[in-house]
Amino acid sequence: MDASPPAGRPAPPASHANGVIATLALAGITAAIMQTLVTPLLAELPRILHTSAANSAWVVTVTLLAGAVCVPVVGRLGDLVGKRRMLLVCSVPLVAGSVVCALSSSVVPMIVGRGLQGMGMGVVPLGIALLRDVVPQEKLSSSIALVSASMGIGGGLGLPIAAAIAEYASWRVLFWGSAGLALLVAVLIFVLIPDVPPGAKGQHFDAAGAVGLGVGLVCLLLAVSKGADWGWSSATTVGLFAAAVVVLLGWGVLELRHRDPLVDLRTTARPRVLLTNIASIFVGFGMYASMLVVPQLLQFPKETGYGLGQSMLAAGLWLAPGGVMMMLVSPLGGKLTNARGPKFTLISGVLVIAAGYGVSLALLGGPWGLMLAMMVINSGVGLAYGSMPALIMGSVPLSETAAANGFNTLMRSLGTSVGAAVIGVVLSQLTTTLGGYSLTSEAGFRTALIIGGCIALVAAAIAAAIPAARTAASGPAAAVPAPEQAKVDG
Repeated sequence: MDASPPAGRPAPPASHANGVIATLALAGITAAIMQTLVTPLLAELPRILHTSAANSAWVVTVTLLAGAVCVPVVGRLGDLVGKRRMLLVCSVPLVAGSVVCALSSSVVPMIVGRGLQGMGMGVVPLGIALLRDVVPQEKLSSSIALVSASMGIGGGLGLPIAAAIAEYASWRVLFWGSAGLALLVAVLIFVLIPDVPPGAKGQHFDAAGAVGLGVGLVCLLLAVSKGADWGWSSATTVGLFAAAVVVLLGWGVLELRHRDPLVDLRTTARPRVLLTNIASIFVGFGMYASMLVVPQLLQFPKETGYGLGQSMLAAGLWLAPGGVMMMLVSPLGGKLTNARGPKFTLISGVLVIAAGYGVSLALLGGPWGLMLAMMVINSGVGLAYGSMPALIMGSVPLSETAAANGFNTLMRSLGTSVGAAVIGVVLSQLTTTLGGYSLTSEAGFRTALIIGGCIALVAAAIAAAIPAARTAASGPAAAVPAPEQAKVDG
């Protein structure tokens, strides 16, 4: 991949590149921490917010919905008005949402604050796209891998930190801490990130496309995330699925007719881009299955015969090495991409994820075994997540870099949402009884792990079908010069 800044856009001095990369990686880690921040509080939220469990569940759901709607919109605006400017814009709801949550004493302001935090999730695709503009060629692959994997790194490291704070200090400290971290990121962006001219300057923002995509995604993700609670055959769930299909089909027709669409569906339909995005859905599913199963196994009571009886803090500490492994492996994935191409790295990553599920099934009986399994799975995630943006950016015009990365991030989120729904159904259906309570059985956990491993193998098959890059013959809009493309994407 050609990492040289586009013509007319001088790169910052090489000495500044490390600061740029570190800032963008920290921004992604901060966004991930925002998502996992409430995990240690889930059982206590109804008491803290004086509401029902069903209402408190929206504290998690609203962040997912806000992120899904805003990420593709923010990506397109980054192409139109400048990525640095939109990074600064994204930092505002991250800070404001954290402050609102810290001051909340009831469910409504907490939901508002969590929604604001979700609006800031566009920092990751924006950061990845910006790297293409400002980072020297020799650092691009490794920096893309690191920033792309920062969401997983933040989740892996943020959980034990959040658990420790929740256990030994006030829950409000979690949100004040996240506000301070987001503010620090905003200052670093302002000071260290260069202002690069927008790649799609002169084009217009597709407001109708943004509304259509937002409505369609909200309907789809609400049905997927709340279907188990409402009933998969209920009128509400079925109606939302039907509305999602109708709205998204209409949105697609609108986008194909628009001169400057929010998402260029013709570009998205190119086999390399399309198959990479489909693979992203399965990778997101494969990653999230382990995140649902392993923490529960660690914390289930020992009386079940398969639970390991760990506290939330201890469980977080057992999971933390997985986050560290993702941080260590991501730059190595960049070197592998330079040597063998992003397709090879993606296939390698999902096969490592599948191997991690095999390890988890073999070593289910102890925390050390589950820790090792998560280290393997997260190593694969680090490889896979770092390769997908490289595949995308090697296949789209410079003017669509941020929008295309935003759409790819959306596909990953869709995969995690579907994964949460499917694994949730499996865990709720295969149960056993202990002390009059219904708990997920060992067979339920094993089935969920087998599904996660099989999904990773499906992702590997899809990745293997991604065609080799064609030579760039489309003139100045082409993303990657032909000689470099052949080197990286073979």
